Amino acid sequence: MLRKYFKKIIYVGILVVPLLILFLHPRFQRPMFLLDLTAKPMQWFDVPVFELKKLFFYRETYDEYLRLKKQAEALNARLIYLQETVEQNKRYAMISNFRLTQGYTSVVANVIGRDPSSWNDSLIIDRGQRDGLRVGMPVVSPLGVVGRIFEIGNSTAKVILVSDPSFSVAALVQRTRESGLLKGSLQGLCRLEYLTDRADVKVGDRVITSKLSSAFPEGILIGLVEDVQASENSHTVECLVDPVVDLSEIEEVIVIKR
Repeated sequence: MLRKYFKKIIYVGILVVPLLILFLHPRFQRPMFLLDLTAKPMQWFDVPVFELKKLFFYRETYDEYLRLKKQAEALNARLIYLQETVEQNKRYAMISNFRLTQGYTSVVANVIGRDPSSWNDSLIIDRGQRDGLRVGMPVVSPLGVVGRIFEIGNSTAKVILVSDPSFSVAALVQRTRESGLLKGSLQGLCRLEYLTDRADVKVGDRVITSKLSSAFPEGILIGLVEDVQASENSHTVECLVDPVVDLSEIEEVIVIKR
């Protein structure tokens, strides 16, 4: 009988005895002892295994990298597009609110180019004769004066900017109502001329269009006084005026039909 179960008893002993030693012997009562014994060899073993995995799975990893890179580029392009859409909607909202507050008919146009010969003094818009525009019509933005239509085609028009030396408009200092003629200059600023030497003008004063202007409605902001200078040739005062509209970054304009 004993001989019949001898092998089974041996197998059970092989399984049970190590477990009894592990749980009953004081030295082995804490499982951390086994972890301490095996931790360092396992660390040594992990290094070659990791390197072998990199070799065996290189192609799969590289393909996954290319897929994720392409996905990231697509998401980044989408983010840029959404940011541009948000900024465009903000500009259109400003234009819409500005037009609602004005009592005249106007047309919104997109800036589609600039004249290479006078990059900072003129621009091209996507509106023309077919939209009812004419030479001389004033061009503004929600911030203030931009310029005036100088040349016109069927579907496009050229606008000279307020900073162009050939641009001029009747203007006044809003605070004191001192009036004069504002012209562009080669320096990118404007000059408010023909103010009397007793004119009360200070740096920071707002300069707006005057009702004496034959093209622009009155009260549209042109810029801020940057410097006040006495004229050398007469008893008058000239002001340097910094246009309030950043003419190098403008993307949409409003053409006033008058």
